[in-house]
Amino acid sequence: MRYEFRIRGPVPESAGKAFPELEAATLGKQTVFYGTVVDDAHLYGLVDRFRMLGLLVAEMRQMPT
Repeated sequence: MRYEFRIRGPVPESAGKAFPELEAATLGKQTVFYGTVVDDAHLYGLVDRFRMLGLLVAEMRQMPT
C-alpha cells in the first residue's frame, strides 16, 4: 500500500531522517512524505514517529498503487 502524509510546516532535515523508508517533498507550507507502507503495524509506527517528533499530520491517505 502506498500512503501520503501531509505535515504542517517545514520539517527539519534531522527529523526527516527518521523516515528513511519514505520520500519527502516540500509543497508550499507543507511537507509531504510518501511511500510504501507494508502493513498496519508499519502505518501506526510511522504515525507514532511523526507524533514523537512533534510533527502535526494534517492529512494522511492511501494512494492508488
